Formats: sequence, C-alpha cells, structure tokens
Amino acid sequence: MAFLCRMNHSFKDSQLPLVISALLVTVVSHPQCLDFKPPFKPAEPLSFCSAYSSFGCCDARTDSSLAKQYQHILSYLHHSGVSVCAKYIQELLCQKCSPYAAHLYDAEDANTPVRVLPGLCGDYCNEFWKRCRSTLSLLTGDVQTMELESDRGKFCGYLELQDPDYCYPNVLSSERLQTNLGRVQADAEGCLQLCLKEVANRLRNPVAMLHASDGTHRFFVAEQVGVVWVYLANGSKVNRPFLNLTEAVLTSPWLGDERGFLGLAFHPRFKWNGKVYVYYSIFSRKAERVRISEFKLLPSNMNALDHASERVILEVVEPASNHNGGQILFGNDGYLYIFTGDGGGAGDPFGKFGNAQNKSSLLGKVLRIDVNHNDAGPPYRIPADNPFVRERGARPEVYAYGVRNMWRCSVDRGDPVTGAGRGRLFCGDVGQNKFEEVDIIQRGGNYGWRAREGFSCYDKKLCSNSSLNDILPIFAYPHRLGRSVTGGYIYRGCEMPNLNGLYIFGDFMSGRAPPGKCRYKLQPVTVKGKLLPFRPKEKLILEMKATTVTPTAVSPRPRPTGASTHRPKAGRKGKSQARTIMTITATPAPRPPTLSWHWEKPGPLTTKPPPRSQRPPTEAERGRGPGAAGGQGPKAGKRRRRRPREGTVRLAGSRGQHQGRRRRLGEGRVEVYISGRWGTICSGSWDSRSAAVVCRQLGYRGVARAAGKSEFGHSSLPIVLDGVRCEGTERSLLRCHHGPLGKHSCSRGQEAGVVCRAKRRN
Repeated sequence: MAFLCRMNHSFKDSQLPLVISALLVTVVSHPQCLDFKPPFKPAEPLSFCSAYSSFGCCDARTDSSLAKQYQHILSYLHHSGVSVCAKYIQELLCQKCSPYAAHLYDAEDANTPVRVLPGLCGDYCNEFWKRCRSTLSLLTGDVQTMELESDRGKFCGYLELQDPDYCYPNVLSSERLQTNLGRVQADAEGCLQLCLKEVANRLRNPVAMLHASDGTHRFFVAEQVGVVWVYLANGSKVNRPFLNLTEAVLTSPWLGDERGFLGLAFHPRFKWNGKVYVYYSIFSRKAERVRISEFKLLPSNMNALDHASERVILEVVEPASNHNGGQILFGNDGYLYIFTGDGGGAGDPFGKFGNAQNKSSLLGKVLRIDVNHNDAGPPYRIPADNPFVRERGARPEVYAYGVRNMWRCSVDRGDPVTGAGRGRLFCGDVGQNKFEEVDIIQRGGNYGWRAREGFSCYDKKLCSNSSLNDILPIFAYPHRLGRSVTGGYIYRGCEMPNLNGLYIFGDFMSGRAPPGKCRYKLQPVTVKGKLLPFRPKEKLILEMKATTVTPTAVSPRPRPTGASTHRPKAGRKGKSQARTIMTITATPAPRPPTLSWHWEKPGPLTTKPPPRSQRPPTEAERGRGPGAAGGQGPKAGKRRRRRPREGTVRLAGSRGQHQGRRRRLGEGRVEVYISGRWGTICSGSWDSRSAAVVCRQLGYRGVARAAGKSEFGHSSLPIVLDGVRCEGTERSLLRCHHGPLGKHSCSRGQEAGVVCRAKRRN
C-alpha cells in the first residue's frame, strides 16, 4: 500500500516532512529460530519432523530428541488414543523445527516467558481440546495444566496465539508469509501511486545501493554475502566485483540471517582520495563481531578496491546473532556515523537497563567518529563536540543512544531552492513485537529503547523513570501495517518535483517515484574488463481503473483527478471528488527470476573460465590433488563433472620442505564438501577414530594416524566443521557428532589431516 500522511501534529510543521510509506500488501515474512538465529537446511533429512527437512530450525540430533519425546508421550496412551492423538502430538512437537519458531513460541516478547508449546489458532485449539485435551500435561511436562483440561476457555486461553499470521497452523498457509512480492497500491486513506522501475537483477540478497557522488553516475549494489557490484549510468554491470569479502564475511545462506555484509559509505572526497568504508559481520577471537573497515581504490582501476588496503577502524563484539545494525554514512559535517544494534536476543536483556541505555557500551547507539586525515596516526579521532566526551564512564564515540536496530538511515539534502531541512538525519528503527518507528537523530538524544517501543511503553518500570528524557519518534505504526521498518529517503530529486520533501520509506521494501527528465553531465568511466548490458526481467503494463475515493483530511497534497500521465491538478480542500487512479503493475516476463530460501555460494569473478590452454592446470589435473567429487582415494577412477555429494571428502596440501619429501598417496589435509562448498576441519577434537572414517570413505583399509596443526599446510578454504567426535564406524563425518556447520572456535594453523594405511582394499 502507499500512504500519504502528515506526522505527529505536536511537532512544528516547518520541521517535519510528509511521509510516503511503501508497504507490501502482503507482509514479508521474517523466519527466525528460538535461539534467534536464522533457519537452515539440515545436513541430512529429518526422519521425524520430515516437513522441515528442506528448511527449518532442527538438525538430526534435535529431530531424534523430539522423536524420543513423542514415543515417551505415546507410551502413556491407550491404542485408541494413539490413533486419534498421535497426529496432534507430532505436529505440536515439530513446531520447534518451524522456520517461524521464534514467533510461534512468542520468544520475541521479553515481557512474557517463552511458550512451552507453540501458539495455536482458535479453530485448531478447539479441535485439539475436543479430541486430545488429556495430552496437554504430557506435552508440557507440568501436571498443573491438568486443571485446564476441563474448561475449553481456559485451555485455549493458555494455548492460543492472538497473531492470526503466526499461530499454528495458519503459519503454514498464510498468504502474508508465503508471498514474497506484492503490488504497490492505493487505498482509501492514501492517494499516491508509486511506480517501481527495475534497474538490476540476478543479485543475491542485495542490502545496499548507493552512488559515490563523483560525477560518474555509477551506482553500487552490495550483496549480503559480501560482494559489491558496479553499474554504469546506462545500466551495464562491470563483470568483476568492486569488492569481494565473501571469505571474511560471517553469514549463512538461509533466509532470516541478519549477519553479513551490511553497509558501505563513500568518503565525501572519494573522487580524490578513493576511500570507501564498509560494515560487516565477522567471527574473530571466539566471538561474533561487527567490523568497520577502510579500503582504498586501486590506482590502476577505478571500478575496483584494493583488497590489500583494508584497515580496520573499529570492531564491536555481538553477544547474539541478530540485531547487528548495519548503516554507515557521512553526515554533512564530514564525520562518519555508525548505527549499531542493541546486541540481539529479545528485549535488550543485557545488564540492568540493557545495552541501548548503557552509554559505556557501543551497542544500541549512533556513533560519530572522525576518519579524515587518518593516513598517519590512529584510524579515527573523536570529534570535539561529541556529546559525552567529558561524561565519566561514557564512550566518547557515542552521538545518540537508546537505539534498538536502526537498519537504514539517510541525510536530507535539503530543499533544492531554499535549502530547508539540509543535514537532517532520518532513521528507521526496527521495533520489538508491536510498533515500528522513524526518528530524526539529534546530538546527545536518547531514543527510548528498551523503555519505549514507538510511542508505547515496553519496559514499564524504566519507562516511568523521570530521568529518561527520551525523544519520541516522528512517525510510528503498528504491526498490522508492517513488521520491520527498513528506512528511506527525503526525496529531493529532479525526476518528480511534486515529491519534494516527502519521506519515502519501506517495510522490507521501498520504492521511488516514476522517472522523469533529469539533465546531468556524465563523467567518463574507464572500464577494465567486460560490460554486462542490463536486460530487464520485468515489463510494465498500464491498467486504467476508475475508482471513486473520498480524500481524507490528513493529506495536504493535491489528489490525482484523471488518468493522464501529466502532473495532477489540485482539488478543493475538504471536498469529495471522484477520480481515476492509474495503477502501474509489474508483470513477470516469460522467464522471471526464481526466488528461493537460499542463495548459491559466489562463483568465479569472471563470467566464464578461461580456456584450459590459457590457465595453469589445477591440482587435480597435475595428479597431485583430489578430484572434483570423489577425493584422493584409490577408487577415484575417472573423474566426472558433477556436483559432489554432501559429506564427500578429499585429501589436499603438501608437507613442508624441511621434512624432505612430498605428500604421499593416502595422506593429507582433510577437506569436506558441505552446503555447496569445500572446507576444512578443525583439529581440536580430531582423533584416530575420526580419521578412520575419512580413510574408509576414501577406500583405504584403515588409518595409520590422525594429523593436526596443519601438518599438511594451511588452506585458503574456510573451516566448516569443528568438534568432530566419531565412533569410527560411521559412513561419513556428517554422521558423527560435531558442532554447528560453518561455525568453529579454531584459528588458522589448526586444520586436521590423516595418514591412511598404504594398503588398499581389493
């Protein structure tokens, strides 16, 4: 929906913009597990909660535990009860594996305990009460719940979830959760249509799009996986990335993961100093962190950064995987502003008042630092007028506080004629479970979290504290309209002058007005490599719909009065009038892009590999390394061009020259194929039983010994398995006990290896 409204009238009109919010007709879903981490694809299919084998919150171990609980409950039932209630019991237990488990169990509301059972829809609860109410105490493990079984009202009052979208089983079929795209439409309270124009495609979860203000009119698109692409003014894409941090960025391929490459900003003097600043998640020194780094442009290529030039500006430890913030930008004062999340979890549970209200923490803050003239000396300095420089115990970087998770912010360029509004800093701050808000950031301001969510009190005790002195949002809306504010921009462009001064923002998606005629002079761009011309995948279809709408008093803007594409004429204020709204909808072309729950691992940086004659032979082609799918076993045979199976292993690496010989057949660093990529194994718990599984998988009779501490050299591959403990009889390492895939507490130089017995199987 598109809304045109004036914000809180208690503020001075001269200081406030109008707001256009581009909200989806169907609210975009936000999958999240009970531990606030994103859902994932299990390494192997689930046998009990099989409905979540392709995407959910359970691995094989959790699935097995739920199956045991299921059998334990059934052991108390008569066979007639089993035939009726087994289905309900399995469905309720398996909701811990649902991609929406955090919502089903109401885990996001820190004011209420996490549910023991998933929240049910009313009709389902009534049916469950009629047939199987006696199983409630068995499911909860609490005999006191037996008192609820005789009263349907109390029974369903205990189990029902009031949110009609996320209660079970509506969560499985809700259009609001399953539909990823929606039309931008007008309703009875809004009158402005927004037209979306496709400018780029074939991207993997793009999170940022901006320009460098260097006169070239290039725009840069960042993907969450850690790749930044360059697009020229004519829509062509440079085929090599501007920046590729995929090996360093901490994220996962699953929808709902809030970690990753989160933001970038060009220095105001980028045209002359070539400096770019990035904000991304990492795992370092046994903790998840967010890192702010500086990169410099390659002297020989204006479309690529020098990866070796990275200079770490700041790192902040993240206690949880969600609420990582992500915005980074330069204000009109030339200082760098950094917007951090509150540290994650639910309700900012850290410390007495939470991270956001604690000025000695960098979490839940707007930070302001000086990175100008930093080539010699410290990476940043503190601006002298930062508000808490002289406050004891406060971090001097803090510019504003009381922030929950500001995702996208922007600086108002000011009215093109008068300059009014120039320099204001607008932010969308994601709410907890009731309200979303938009704020204007002020020096030293307290934006209320966790005391307040929107205009409402969240922590009632903290909210009543007279010393809070928080700044209320300029706009807030409830979750019936949207569930996660993205943020947006004050429109100051030349394409649609009638939008001047309007704040255009989105809830998971934002749009801009239809393109018009702008005049600008393009600076030349020197491209090294190929250009990939832009080919739209969507086509626009104009549909004329006559709709009679009564204008509302809150809209001070002229209403469209006809189907003409010319600028609409203003109607009389306060008078009802019929008008025709031109609806512009996007209809998929014959081959639309496929939307899925995951993205693929980034491929090579060139559009296609060079001919074999023009590249050096691979390790496998030289006969010294593993094959593409089968590994370095005696049964590898003829190599096939196919994707390896999950859990396939291979041996790689070489012994150091000081040992006097090369790596022999049957020994090497262990590499394993997991979730579409090759990786190594941490040697922390690596022993001969685990090594025996690898040797047997490769076709050797047994293992001579396990190797550790990178005996066969370091690898550029990521460590994907840690805490591996095998019995020695498993068919693959994935059937052994191990830690979460892709996570480890291992440093480089700790990769595991094996030395298999030389004698092969017959």
